[in-house]
Amino acid sequence: MGLFNSPLEQFKVIVVVPFSILGFDFSISNVTIYLLLAVLFIYNLFVAAVRDARVLSDPFQRLAEILYSFSNGLVKQQSGIKGLKFFPILFVLFYLILFLNLIGLTPYGFTGTSQASYTFTLGFSMFIGVVLIGLSVQKAKFVNQFIPATTGPIVPLLVVIEIFSYCIRPVSLSIRLFANMLAGHTLLHIIAGFAVSLFKVDTILGFLMLLPIVAVCVLEFGIAFLQAYVFVVLLAIYLKESCYGAGH
Repeated sequence: MGLFNSPLEQFKVIVVVPFSILGFDFSISNVTIYLLLAVLFIYNLFVAAVRDARVLSDPFQRLAEILYSFSNGLVKQQSGIKGLKFFPILFVLFYLILFLNLIGLTPYGFTGTSQASYTFTLGFSMFIGVVLIGLSVQKAKFVNQFIPATTGPIVPLLVVIEIFSYCIRPVSLSIRLFANMLAGHTLLHIIAGFAVSLFKVDTILGFLMLLPIVAVCVLEFGIAFLQAYVFVVLLAIYLKESCYGAGH
């Protein structure tokens, strides 16, 4: 999180290297850079742990093992044994979102997950994959989850409601992540700016403002983890429904 003039300035997308092919914009922006930083960090973290793996693990390898075991247990609990085939993408997705959230808490860092277009693209692409998996595994039975176990003239309305509630999933996934990152980082910026202003008036009051800043930072670290956790848990549940059918 940077110290800018406006609380929303930290979320501004800045083009670093303009680049286009046949009219399509492939420019490298701060979003691209921080995404690559998160990917490289995750890659180096786990590849280094595997490359130098030992029977008696060192603290670095132990950390990688704990992170791996945590995400593996999460997927197994939410998706079942069949869902473990999707563990690699859920594993990468969890830590990608987590590190993108945490990078935004660094000084002058940029939070990619604070962009609605970013989170919606992520949620929508995962949703398309879930639907395709459901159609591939269940085939015609996949449509049965939209047909309520009742009869009467209200059935068409219930079918429309079921389809709408199902299709709204990528929106809820993306908005939850985007809104929490945007609100939390904005609040932290406002409090930090207020503390800087107090320092100019009274040094003691300025130091006292460090307490709520630390509290909000701790809260933001928790929210960064929680939002990555909720995103992957919900996606794992959706995958379970696609593999087993609704109600399992």
